[in-house]
Amino acid sequence: MTLTTQALAKYMDHTNLKADATEASIKQTCDEAKQFNTASVCVNSYWIPFVTEQLKDSDVNPIAVVGFPLGAMATASEVFEAQTAIDQGAEEIDMVINVGELKARNESVVKNDIQALAEAVHAKGKLLKVILETCLLTDDEIVLGCQLSEQAGADFVKTSTGFSTAGAKVADVKLMRQTVGDRLGVKASGGIHSKTEALAMIEAGASRLGVSATVAILTDQTADQNAGY
Repeated sequence: MTLTTQALAKYMDHTNLKADATEASIKQTCDEAKQFNTASVCVNSYWIPFVTEQLKDSDVNPIAVVGFPLGAMATASEVFEAQTAIDQGAEEIDMVINVGELKARNESVVKNDIQALAEAVHAKGKLLKVILETCLLTDDEIVLGCQLSEQAGADFVKTSTGFSTAGAKVADVKLMRQTVGDRLGVKASGGIHSKTEALAMIEAGASRLGVSATVAILTDQTADQNAGY
């Protein structure tokens, strides 16, 4: 598979979710995103006002994560975080599924949690992605997470936070795409450090990539494998 650098950049949510991220590092992330014209900059919700200001004269969208990275936040708190981030400029919200309740097969709890976020996000005309944290799930649980996300009204399913035991895997992306068909987007995130890996995820069915190694990928280098997300 081949893509131009410009086309590949538009698959990318350029990401800085580090706990020790400073304003200077967030600004650098925004500057890189504008330089390469990526799809977005993805940050913790605290940084959304700053990122929105940095990106205001560009085609790059601000994205906030909520309930991140564990997915164990009260639904009302997630909804408030999402609404606040959107009011401050976020165009998309990436939430973490309640992993424990999914593994316990408490389907109504999981679905209701996602649905509450979907309704709040869609009421403001924005998109919702659901992070499954695939490294903690069996194949059957990945399928169930995709099905519940779709039933609840999500726009995308997403592999990983990048903060657990592993990131995106080609086999998981294929399974997710197979489950949601062309009805939802699929975002591969976590552990993508090279152009070869990025293209493999797209070929497997990813319609968006969450990466911090954006510059290395788009300049066809290999990033530090310990760089995280």
